Amino acid sequence: MSQSVERFNSRIDDYVKYRPGYPSEIVDLLKRECGLTPESIVADVGSGTGKLTELFLANGNVVLGVEPNSGMRTVAETLFRNEAGFRSVDGSAEATALPASSVDVVTAGQAFHWFDPVKTRDEWVRILRPAGWAALVWNERQLQTTPFLNDYEKLMLEFGTDYKEVRHENVEGAIESFFAPNEFALRSFPNTQVFDFDGLRGRVRSSSYTPEPDHARFEPMMRQLKTIFDKHQKNGYVNFDYETKVFFGHLSTS
Repeated sequence: MSQSVERFNSRIDDYVKYRPGYPSEIVDLLKRECGLTPESIVADVGSGTGKLTELFLANGNVVLGVEPNSGMRTVAETLFRNEAGFRSVDGSAEATALPASSVDVVTAGQAFHWFDPVKTRDEWVRILRPAGWAALVWNERQLQTTPFLNDYEKLMLEFGTDYKEVRHENVEGAIESFFAPNEFALRSFPNTQVFDFDGLRGRVRSSSYTPEPDHARFEPMMRQLKTIFDKHQKNGYVNFDYETKVFFGHLSTS
């Protein structure tokens, strides 16, 4: 297993509990712009614990959850064990193990920044049917829209182990070349989580770039997190605001 796949092994429980889901407007967008129907076959690549997968299952789609991390894959298999449309696949973005020309839509939620874009594009072109669509989705945490989020960003910059290097915003420049020579579109939706302090701790622990509990900087980070929470909480809660971005387009010129 590659280092990027292993990063979340110790964080899966917190990831399930405290990472945000995705707005249902994503499905409406793909229906409107990409011809998504309940009969469309969707490959959700880097599907993790299934936070994006569940939107398409609710739409009636057969969803192929392609995930290389066995722990996350097991969580999704448990969560969706009663979903007739769910198929769990041990594969990666660059080698999905799916048949050629077998899916109508390929998605990646909060995962594209871990992929090799050249190999991934080749693989997705292979598995997509003619005129199929690709959609890259992120919940992008707002950094400075509120005083709390501004202080939270400073906390990540101070204590994050490799925060600057792995931020998914770093790869947005690669998206144009990923879709080239075709054009792509971007749509955005607001998304918010509301946390008490325990939830906020869990949200911090779920990030792959924060120190783990046995790290010397973990407790200092948590003390500063409590100071930030106490400063900004209202009635015992803080808002974690995101802009959910969806980049979508064709990969093949056929």
